[in-house]
Amino acid sequence: MPGLHFEEFEISRIIEHELRRTVTEMDNMLFSNMTLNPQPLHIDRHFCETQTEWGQPLVNSLFTLGLMIGISVNDTTIGTTIANLGMNDVKFPHPLFHGDTVNVTTEVLSKRESRSRPDAGIVEFEHKAYNQKGDLVAICRRQAFMRKKTPATTTSDTMEA
Repeated sequence: MPGLHFEEFEISRIIEHELRRTVTEMDNMLFSNMTLNPQPLHIDRHFCETQTEWGQPLVNSLFTLGLMIGISVNDTTIGTTIANLGMNDVKFPHPLFHGDTVNVTTEVLSKRESRSRPDAGIVEFEHKAYNQKGDLVAICRRQAFMRKKTPATTTSDTMEA
């Protein structure tokens, strides 16, 4: 698996993910319908053209968030994450529309050893998603519980050696 282990993350490193994705109307419709979100701002073109300032449907923001984090996985956490611990400071400063192509960067903000598990640590990322014009469409901080390559040895392990 190409994911990085806890020890391999360097604070302040910025990863520019090569994977990109063009968002389709079908992506937006399926996601909105699968999550039971009937918001016409996402699924009703006529409503958007006649009653919104955008003149077209906006991509569901939770799809945008999921896509942003998903794009980052291959270069960061695939096969090495134990769990996501949380996401905060989530913002959508510019709308994402059908036909926009998303690219993502990830910065490693901090990391610390787990207090309860010697085989793991917590890494905090800041993910940023941009459209093809360079507009920032999403940003969030994510805390991931990451596997270590080599678990720390405990005092009893050292004494027995």
